Parts: sequence; C-alpha cells; structure tokens
Amino acid sequence: MTTGFIGLGQMGAAIAFNIAKAGHPLAVWNRSADKAADLVAGGATLAASPRALGERCNIVMSMLADDAALEAVLSGEDGLLAGLAPGALHVSLSTIAVASADRLADLHRTKGQHFVSAPVFGRPDVAAAGQLAVVAAGDDADIDRAMPLFDAIGRRTFRAGPTPSSANLIKLCGNFMLLSAVEAFAEAMALAEKGGVAKAQLMEVMTGTLFDAAAYRNYGKILVEESYRPAGFAAPLGLKDMRLVSAAAEASRVPMPLLSLLRDHLVETLAKEGEDIDWSGIGLTIAKNAGLSSPPCKGGAGGG
Repeated sequence: MTTGFIGLGQMGAAIAFNIAKAGHPLAVWNRSADKAADLVAGGATLAASPRALGERCNIVMSMLADDAALEAVLSGEDGLLAGLAPGALHVSLSTIAVASADRLADLHRTKGQHFVSAPVFGRPDVAAAGQLAVVAAGDDADIDRAMPLFDAIGRRTFRAGPTPSSANLIKLCGNFMLLSAVEAFAEAMALAEKGGVAKAQLMEVMTGTLFDAAAYRNYGKILVEESYRPAGFAAPLGLKDMRLVSAAAEASRVPMPLLSLLRDHLVETLAKEGEDIDWSGIGLTIAKNAGLSSPPCKGGAGGG
C-alpha cells in the first residue's frame, strides 16, 4: 500500500525523500505543488488534495508548520479526515500544542482512524541524512505499523506511551531546553569576548569538557560563525514553540521564568533582524545588548 506524505517544507521534503529512498511507494500533497516536483520525478505520485491522498493510503505522515496548518489539512470536504478509511493511520510529525494533539486524536477516533504523534528532533541537514530522533506516542500496535517509516528517517525512535500528546509535550520541553542552551552559550560568549577571549576558544574548551553534547557543538558553531541565515529553524517558528510551551505550562500551573526571557529575546531579534533569521539569532541580540558590534549575518547551518 502507498504511504502518503503531506507538507514539503525544508524538513518535510528531506523526510519524504528518505521514505522514498527506503523503497516505500509514496504519494505526496503540498499546498504549493511545485515543491513536489523532485519527488514526483523520482517516482512519487502527486495527489490532488489531502482527501485524495488519504483515499489511496493506509498510512499518512504529515509535517506542517503549526497547529493551524495541520488542522486546515485535516478538515473540510477535501481534508485528510474525509479521505482516510477506518483503520488507517495518521502520523503527525509536527510540533503542535498538547491540546491540539488531544483534539486531533479524538477526531480520528470518532472516524475509526488511528493517530500517532511523532515529532522529531534534528535540523534539516540531520533530516536529509536520515538521522532524526523520533518521539512517538500512541497505541503500540500503531507505532509498530509506522516503525519501517521511522527507521527510514531516523537513528532512533523513543516510545512515549499510549497518549499521543505526550510526544508533543516532550518535544516542547526539548525545544525549550535547546533554546535555553543557546541563550546560556550566547551570554557566556558575550562575556568571554568582552574579556578578550575569542568565542571559538570558549567553545573549544566548553565542548571539550563540561558541555560535550550535540546541542552545544552544533549551536556553538553557529554562534561562533554567526551563521544565522539561511535559517534552518526560523525564529518565528521558535517563537511559536515558546508560545506552545507557555500554554502547556499555564495549563499545568508550572512557573517557567526563563521561558519569558527566551520569548522576549526572540521577539527582540525578530523586530531588529527580520523574519528570516534562525532562532539561534538571539545570540546576535545578546551580543549587541552587551555592546559588541557584529558583522552582517553570514549564510550557514540548517533546522530545529
């Protein structure tokens, strides 16, 4: 049976290519059909609508920018919900609100369809290499059905329990922690640079000792090189994610003071630098607030 894929942005296109590369017959839909051209040239078929895609697939994956985009694809006469047969499986890779994931699970359940939330960790270069980390939540049998696809796109799949929204909560926590790491490293680099220590020197010591982790190595390199454009994970999407973290925190009555700082730095960065900057561009704002001049952003690393 053909696998369906919806959403061919930077991440989605890379993921879909790896699914096709692994030998899975693939049908795709994207709001801008031209983005499917390379996949179609490689043998994928282009569906006329999400509904038409769902009608020919027993598993459909989606990777969309936000809650509104996902719900728009699902709803309406030409939506995916109308096309999927009872028993078919929708796997959402999108970073969405906990409440949205709960609502979507209920919608699929009322139609006899199955739903797994499986957001991923990794920027576009990691997606292209098929090395994403997948966090999947839903019925074990549904995750088992999707495992050949997860194996095609990732290095490891973490099972997060039977409630789909649990995976989204983990993803939101992870993105909060990741941006917190960028904030801490950028502040430390500003201090080091004003004290006469090169950012590259600080990064070498820190990633070789206390902070030898991918988040610090990858984002440290971006901060050192100031390679905030082209954005691998655009700041508006980072701001959206911090709003979703805030909503989850408020619902659970969890105070998160650092979250407010991260949000403010994203808003300030967007106001001063524009919408096309990477979310790690908060490093530029932090440096300028410390009185450090900075050259124009260079092109560089890829997504979130």
